[in-house]
Amino acid sequence: MSKPDKREEIVRAALEIIAEHGFHGAPMALIADRAGVGAGTIYRYFENKDVLITELYRELEERIYPVITEGYSEVKAFRERFLHLGTALLKYFINNPLDFRYLEQFHNSPYGVAFRRDRLLGEKEGCDVYRELFDEGIAQQVLKDVPLPIHFALAFGPLLSVARDHILGFITLDDLIIARTIEACWDAVRR
Repeated sequence: MSKPDKREEIVRAALEIIAEHGFHGAPMALIADRAGVGAGTIYRYFENKDVLITELYRELEERIYPVITEGYSEVKAFRERFLHLGTALLKYFINNPLDFRYLEQFHNSPYGVAFRRDRLLGEKEGCDVYRELFDEGIAQQVLKDVPLPIHFALAFGPLLSVARDHILGFITLDDLIIARTIEACWDAVRR
């Protein structure tokens, strides 16, 4: 196994184990075992478990961004851009349940709380297509006059819930239900 392959296997194993067992249930030795490498090998690529966890998040974000922005155009109407991004994100989660489960844990952990705070306050750069869209909608008075974190909650709370319920087998999302869900999210944030 070459060096890039080893790193890739470590990342894949970490994603699987953390999605299945959470951060605390994913010791480095178990990740190494699942990746088929020695425990010390992980430390050649990641200084410690915290670095592995945050790097994995960044890699997932980099993987998601091109998928949700494919076909996205800033010249389209605001509503159409909102619907595009919401639909693309929900479909990504449905098609990548391990990524979704990891991201859910990350965002509800101290790692994710600090990350979200920095993003919402504009102190961290990255894939900010949603923040830019919401900032524009607030400035143009297309969106309700509420703080940015409330827009995120209204737009993504329902989306995350239905993605989770689909992944758990409580509901089956097809294109029609996905469209209705994203429309409902739009109704929640629009003026």
